[in-house]
Amino acid sequence: MTTASKITLIRVFFIPLFMVFMYLSGGQPNVWMYVSLGVFIVASITDYVDGYIARKYNQVSDFGKFLDPLADKLLTIAAMTMFCEWGSFPAWALMIVLTREFAVTGLRLVAVGKGKVIAAGWSGKVKTASTMIGLCALMAFPIAPVLAWIVMGVIVVTTVYSGVEYFIQNWNCLWD
Repeated sequence: MTTASKITLIRVFFIPLFMVFMYLSGGQPNVWMYVSLGVFIVASITDYVDGYIARKYNQVSDFGKFLDPLADKLLTIAAMTMFCEWGSFPAWALMIVLTREFAVTGLRLVAVGKGKVIAAGWSGKVKTASTMIGLCALMAFPIAPVLAWIVMGVIVVTTVYSGVEYFIQNWNCLWD
């Protein structure tokens, strides 16, 4: 197992830890919310670090290609789910995010079946980064309703845009 994959596994380990701290916070600005924020930031940074190491030291692996985007999705969806439970993130917005993730994953599976690998696009990276930054802002200021709507808007727009882009660029994978 490569160093990059080990770092990705650390991010996966942080997810249940993050969720426990978020749950303990009750969605309020208290020590548990800020501990959650710290765990989320460290986990988010590992996303950059594992990718950097994988590329720089030629540690790109099939396991990493599978686990890295899955870890990103699990981390961000865990946070959105907690905010949804507390009424800070609407369920319809979470459903848009989930739909995009399942659709793009399905597109990638179809492409793999045809011998094509769909790499992460620029818009997908922007979506992930803006989602992580936005969720950090919500954890830093959990009772700011205007901020919550701005973050939700940015997440929905970048999610829809990147999903549409993946399908436009890889439409031929769906047809024989």
